[in-house]
Amino acid sequence: MLRTPLALNTDRYADMDGTGAYEHENAADAQPRRGIGIIIGWSLLLFALLGILVVASMPAPYVIEQPGPVFDTLGDVTIGGEELPMIQIPLQETFPTEGELNMLTVSVSGNREQPPSWFEVATAYFDSSRAVVPVDVIYPIGETLEESNQQGQVDMANSQREAIAAALTNLGYELASTLTVVETVEDGPAAGLLQAGDVVLTVNGESFPDVSGLRAAIVKNGVDIPADLVVSREGEELTLEITPQLNDSVDPVPVVGIVVRSNYDFPFEVDIQLENVGGPSAGMMFALGIIDKLTPDALTGGENIAGTGTISAAGEVGRIGGIRQKMYGALDAGADWFLAPESNCGEVSGNIPAGLQVFAVGTLDDALTVLDTISAGGDTSRLATCSVP
Repeated sequence: MLRTPLALNTDRYADMDGTGAYEHENAADAQPRRGIGIIIGWSLLLFALLGILVVASMPAPYVIEQPGPVFDTLGDVTIGGEELPMIQIPLQETFPTEGELNMLTVSVSGNREQPPSWFEVATAYFDSSRAVVPVDVIYPIGETLEESNQQGQVDMANSQREAIAAALTNLGYELASTLTVVETVEDGPAAGLLQAGDVVLTVNGESFPDVSGLRAAIVKNGVDIPADLVVSREGEELTLEITPQLNDSVDPVPVVGIVVRSNYDFPFEVDIQLENVGGPSAGMMFALGIIDKLTPDALTGGENIAGTGTISAAGEVGRIGGIRQKMYGALDAGADWFLAPESNCGEVSGNIPAGLQVFAVGTLDDALTVLDTISAGGDTSRLATCSVP
């Protein structure tokens, strides 16, 4: 006899032995199986989420660059709990200043000993004001955090001397200078050849007034080709052959593995005071601050102007790191105008935060031209910018 299943099709029928007897399984009987499936599904999802959380909390081989503190070179800083002018020129007539000439810094979150988590790295990756950088770029293998900080302090001290030299040279003073080796890098090309206290006179017959000139001469020599360095050691001139090699920076350049300090015979004292900040990138802003204090007219015209760039005694503005983070730092500090090294234009183009106008400068004179135009309310559209390719 033919039987028809229920119209709702919620039961399953099976002819067991051909006798018309059927086994019936209803919806209530299937419910426990579906419940077990749901539990298993939620368990798998929970385990997956726990796995993601574990991975996200694991250390990553990166560090995070982000906008750091901003300092007005025309203003005061806290030194040992006391408020003091960042730039002091005690024995010379100085003039009132207006507005701000802000130098920018970049803070680095994480290091080789305390790396950020993958979650922190992922968060920073989607933040245009921050950058994710391999830890080896900021802290090269074999270099301790203490050594990195010490190098930053040496670079800062050199940038201050270069800034004073650039400012005074721009104001018409003639300066005598020497370049003295502070130390040699272990296993570097100069190890065992140059010594602390050696005064570098020439490279391949060329002399130079500052550390920037020395670096340029070594870069010009190239790698795998011996460079002739003439140094003065305890009153005796020595000629040494040293073959440069590429360093471990983001943009590798030929180096001989020495730390050099520039010494100038300044006509009067200029003190720059700043704690816990390293690196050479504030040089241009230091120089502008010195010039502003030594000249009657306020360079800024009362405007809030920020900028960055290394400086040589000859007034050449050089490339720096973290330009994108510094632009955001300038905007956060209320700056409307930003001076960027023209050699950084590739990183500036397309990354300028809204509300900030950026000008490209290659020399201290370029920077002064920008300030003159802004302070006079002139046509800034004629000034050089980092155009989008």
